[in-house]
Amino acid sequence: MSKTTVSKHRQMRIRIAQEAARLMVEHGIRNYFDAKQKAANRLGGGTRDLPKNHEIEAARLEYQRLFKARHHSRWLHHLRKVALQAMQQLLAFNPRLVGPVLAGSAGKHDAITLHLFTDTTEEIAFTLIEKQIPFTTNSFDLRLNGIRQTLPGYSFVADDIDIELVVFPAGGIRQAPLSPVNGKPMRRAPIHQVERLLTGQQQMAHPS
Repeated sequence: MSKTTVSKHRQMRIRIAQEAARLMVEHGIRNYFDAKQKAANRLGGGTRDLPKNHEIEAARLEYQRLFKARHHSRWLHHLRKVALQAMQQLLAFNPRLVGPVLAGSAGKHDAITLHLFTDTTEEIAFTLIEKQIPFTTNSFDLRLNGIRQTLPGYSFVADDIDIELVVFPAGGIRQAPLSPVNGKPMRRAPIHQVERLLTGQQQMAHPS
């Protein structure tokens, strides 16, 4: 393959990553594969031009920085504040914040995702009922130990934001599922880390 051909594929790969990022931010596509396929179809790219998920995530962060900077910072702070409030309501289940809201790439279409831990899934439903929080049952596909597994969960809406609760066995707190972004164990933030993130954002917005 010539250097010119390699360069063309590299440029197309970058363009597809950028377009996939835009689709995720502006149109609410949450699946990386769907976003890159749609972007490739729009741009005329082939299979060899498809970017990795981590390249799309980097492009998504860059898109937010370039086109949504001030609004994105305020929105991210709001998402994390709502996430913290939900975690406080579900403190008995050792909640962990994961995904775009933790990573900082979340846009207006992203949900807040929390991992909860209990050997009795119904206890979470009872807690939501007790707190008069309307919810629906749900299920989530994740990769654990390299194997795709379906875990139970719940979804509800707070302040017009979708909140997804993925329920792991109590022992699942020791091993995170693999991230769809980079294939590494997913970053999880306990409540005190989310509090620090919010404090840090406030200090950046109002420097002394």
